[in-house]
Amino acid sequence: MRDVYQEQLDQLAGGLADMCDQVADAMAKATRSLLETDLQLAEEVISDDVRVDDVRASAEEQAFALLALQAPVATDLRIVVSAIHGAGDVERMGDLALHVAQTARRRHPQPVLPAEVAPYFAEMGRVGVALATKAGEVIRTRDLARAAELESDDDAMDDLHRHMFTVLMDRNWSHGVGPAVDITLLARFYERYADHAVAVARRIVYVVTGQMPGPLTV
Repeated sequence: MRDVYQEQLDQLAGGLADMCDQVADAMAKATRSLLETDLQLAEEVISDDVRVDDVRASAEEQAFALLALQAPVATDLRIVVSAIHGAGDVERMGDLALHVAQTARRRHPQPVLPAEVAPYFAEMGRVGVALATKAGEVIRTRDLARAAELESDDDAMDDLHRHMFTVLMDRNWSHGVGPAVDITLLARFYERYADHAVAVARRIVYVVTGQMPGPLTV
């Protein structure tokens, strides 16, 4: 029975890590749809979002079953509770990738981004995908050093987010209000996506140490 119980805990963590991979793929595709005005990719992200929602529902069902039937304690309890909260964080990451894809679809066939800001969003996409992928690795390995890396990785996203306001406030901005609104919202989507990836890493630190960290350091 103990072996079955441990397998169930491993499956719960594995499902959450797989969710991270799914939302990393979603953000990669959403960013490409934005940069390349690719309607097909945008539609793919939008239609696939339900799969992330389904995995979250399944993870929550498994977690509540473990709470009810196994009454986990100590580290095992932290795994279950963190999985419930972490699944919510990762689902939200999927939703934010969905919002990026919906923006690309809404403006199609016109590009959303003026040429001068496109490279910044390409970098935001790269950083976001890397954060989600690393969050999945942290779940699988419980590596506290890797978890700490997400905090500094997130700083790069914060810098890009702040820089967008500098661009938009520049007196030479010539693209009007509509693109400025789109860029403001998109930058926020990427910034929040990264924040949720960091939250997932913090939950793994809690699983291992029993303490929810502030800024991650090891």
